[in-house]
Amino acid sequence: MDLASLTVVLRAALSPIPEERKAAEQSLNQFQHTPQHLVRMLQIIVDGSCDIGVRQVASIHFKNFVAKYWSPHDPGESHEVLESDKNMIRENILGFIAQVPPLLRFKSDEERTPLYLIIEETFPLLLNVFNKLVHVVNPTIEVADLIKLICKIFWSSIYLEIPRPLFDPNVFGSWMVLFLNILERPVPLDCQPSDPEVRKSWGWWKVKKWTIHILNRLYTRFGDVKLQRPESKTFAQMFQKNYAGRILGCYLQMLNAVRIGEYLPDRVTNLLLQYLGNSEISVIILLQFIFGAAIASCNSFAECVVFCKPLNKFKEESPDPYHNEIANRSLGHCILFICFLVLYPFYIPKNSMYQLLQPQLDIVLFEIVFPLMCFNDNDQNLWTEDPHEYVRKGYDIIEDLYSPRTAAMDFVSELMRKRGKANFEKFIQFIVNVFRRYDEAPVEFKPYRQKDGALLAIGALCHKLKKAEPYKLELERMLIQHVLPEFTSPVGHLRAKAAWVAGQYANINFSDQNNFRRVFHCVIAGFKDPELPVRVDSVFALRAFVEACVEFFKLMNEVENEDLVLTLETIVDRFGEEMAPYAIGLCQNLASAFWRCLDSSESDDDADDSGALAAVGCLRAISTILESVNRLPHLFVQIEPTLLPILQKMLTTDGQDVFEEVLEIVSYLTFYSPTISLEMWSLWSLIVDALGDWAIDFFDNILVPLDNFISRSTSHFLTCKDPDYQQSLWKTLSSIMSDQNIDDADIEPAPKLIEVVFQNCKGQVDHWVEPYLRITIERLRRAERPYLKCLLMLVIADAFYYNPILTLGLLHKLGVAAEVFNLWFQMLQEVKKSGLRANFKREHDKKVSCLGLTSVLSLPADQLPGEAFERVFKATLDLLVSYKDQVAEMGDDAEGGDEANSQKLQKLAAEKYLTSMVLMSAAVQSANPARFQNLTRSLDFHYQALASGIAQHAEQRKVEIEKEKLEKTSN
Repeated sequence: MDLASLTVVLRAALSPIPEERKAAEQSLNQFQHTPQHLVRMLQIIVDGSCDIGVRQVASIHFKNFVAKYWSPHDPGESHEVLESDKNMIRENILGFIAQVPPLLRFKSDEERTPLYLIIEETFPLLLNVFNKLVHVVNPTIEVADLIKLICKIFWSSIYLEIPRPLFDPNVFGSWMVLFLNILERPVPLDCQPSDPEVRKSWGWWKVKKWTIHILNRLYTRFGDVKLQRPESKTFAQMFQKNYAGRILGCYLQMLNAVRIGEYLPDRVTNLLLQYLGNSEISVIILLQFIFGAAIASCNSFAECVVFCKPLNKFKEESPDPYHNEIANRSLGHCILFICFLVLYPFYIPKNSMYQLLQPQLDIVLFEIVFPLMCFNDNDQNLWTEDPHEYVRKGYDIIEDLYSPRTAAMDFVSELMRKRGKANFEKFIQFIVNVFRRYDEAPVEFKPYRQKDGALLAIGALCHKLKKAEPYKLELERMLIQHVLPEFTSPVGHLRAKAAWVAGQYANINFSDQNNFRRVFHCVIAGFKDPELPVRVDSVFALRAFVEACVEFFKLMNEVENEDLVLTLETIVDRFGEEMAPYAIGLCQNLASAFWRCLDSSESDDDADDSGALAAVGCLRAISTILESVNRLPHLFVQIEPTLLPILQKMLTTDGQDVFEEVLEIVSYLTFYSPTISLEMWSLWSLIVDALGDWAIDFFDNILVPLDNFISRSTSHFLTCKDPDYQQSLWKTLSSIMSDQNIDDADIEPAPKLIEVVFQNCKGQVDHWVEPYLRITIERLRRAERPYLKCLLMLVIADAFYYNPILTLGLLHKLGVAAEVFNLWFQMLQEVKKSGLRANFKREHDKKVSCLGLTSVLSLPADQLPGEAFERVFKATLDLLVSYKDQVAEMGDDAEGGDEANSQKLQKLAAEKYLTSMVLMSAAVQSANPARFQNLTRSLDFHYQALASGIAQHAEQRKVEIEKEKLEKTSN
């Protein structure tokens, strides 16, 4: 994507319209791995002529992409950023940083002078107020609010840089004494809310939170003396010596609340652990304060394990959810501790701790870690009582910070990655044994929860299993044997876990594509599961199947396998809209697959037709993709060159077997593209020649693209003479309509195409009116099917709408004027036994007939005698009323969904046409008021009432239209 296009997409990402914003985000995701994309993004960031909002979006995208893809996270993972792009960014990044807008730069001391002046004047006063508030006896909640406000002011002033006045040790020390005082004193117990959700927002806990924010920020800036600038090293040494240790002591004392079961808000806990995580204090010391001396005083790893096992038992047996939560968090931290002990040797290579701990790892893996990975009572209670909360917690990364299960998964993943050689095989064998015991147990004794944990373990290790021999060869069998049956399990959480695991392995190479389809359809079936978590996991699993299309492309390029194409067609057909971000790549790969399948089919005449069937599947999948991106017309321009060679070849006799599918693709390209290109116009001759030669059976399919060519590119249709599209259309249509061997049903699209010409080329094809009228009347005299008669009569109605004087003159010239009008009125008056109209039953039929009759009424009096005038007027009134009633009934039977929306849109369009016709009829009357007044007086009561009703409707619509115009103007 070039620089200008990328700027347009970034601007669309700021659109208030969700569809435009989503389309822009999809385009960014689609092109983010293309060469030079990251460089262009950086150019936009520093482009001073570009809108600041666009530059901000570009900077966010640049930052996220670099964080995620600059370097591979796992050994052997492919590089997503080209080395040439990296080198260019490295060479220019410093210069670009200098061009960052001034408002976003870090302020120098000189620029921060106004802030320093404010601090010098106000902070002594604030410190005095702060001191008095801290020492208030029995403080109220209002005191807490004031202290919180002072803390927030202080935190805002130090967030980027410590103000110079605070570098004074005496001033800084006065503030720190008060902050430490707040930390050390317990929160008041009186009036503390009992509801944990309300309590965490209570004023005194907010004071604690903001105090910790301040101290964390100070430690981040001054906790490491080695990283300080020369002018701040002395301050950092003072901070380390006088405050860092004391802050740690306060924090650990607060964390002790977790050990003894007292309340501590999650956010406060998180901030405390952030500080401890950043400090250089040993993890052992941290655990000592969290769990008391129990863990830290363990002389061996086995003793630590012994300490953890009762915690797990306590968690399982405790009826108190609050105690259960405490045990959850404690177990999580235990896992972190064990993880530290196991992985610590990687950071101290000479340490032999791992060898000492290795004999105990089986206890960790199979008696502590694996049980934490299994479905438990708390999960079951939440699943049953609040499935929405169960789903939220399952996909909330914040919840993961406190989840023992997540800690267990991370431990297993890290252990197998770092120490897989000694542990991977035995852990997989343990999982296999769980599967075996589950399969062998009777239904009433099946270990459903252990099976859930085993599936979770398999999913967590998917990246390693996909690469490791011999396991990667057994994954397909594992899915079919151990995952697929759980989609029909009577236990909901196993159905959900099966969907999740299926998603983890959606992109493996299936040797039997029927297996892929089976798993895929099971995931789809999960959308209708009665349990909400199953439905949600199925939706997330689907994303993996969609992304697996990338792997399909690679396979389709490497292997000529028809089943792969049919599998991809299944996905695209079922989830067309979700495939939109991959539209260009999908079409390119499907086009390549089509050519391979076609070559395979043509090269082996004795083979079965699987290659030809796969080729049809490619074209159908392309059509589905084009339909899914119809709201993104710019994509059609990019997709067209890929598909054009297929269309040019398959619109000849070579494509008779796929002609219908090819015409559908042409229809999409000619309807949804912003404009019809000259390359697409080159298909006109192929289509028309095929229609005149052998493709009469596809006339209904041909009608759509030819209509699009004429209606959406009328100017080119009218002006181009080489080839002469008007002449070629006339030649083909006249040949078909004059052929007595062609049935009425096969000719029906022909008059529809003539209608298209008259309706879209008004005033520009006078020379074609006579020949088209001539062949229409000739065929009308021979037509037997009522519907064909209606279509041919609509051609005459369109001719009157095109030019009433010219058309009437030609009918007189041909000597058929009376014949045509008599047949027209006869068809309008014919009714069935039920009383319904026998002809012109469609809304379109009535609309065109009304337009034709209204145009006839506009003829001068000398060309339309009084008797004929009255007859046309009565027919027009009857038809207008009938059309009005039909429009009013449109959409009444629709119950909802896309069909209902479509009918509503059709009704709005029909109402618009009705208004136009009524106003047109009123305009005709106002042009010759005397004649219409005389006619109205001679009408019977029925027609006078109809005329009055139409006139009232016209006046009402005039008022409404004026009102709508005024509203638009005012808005």
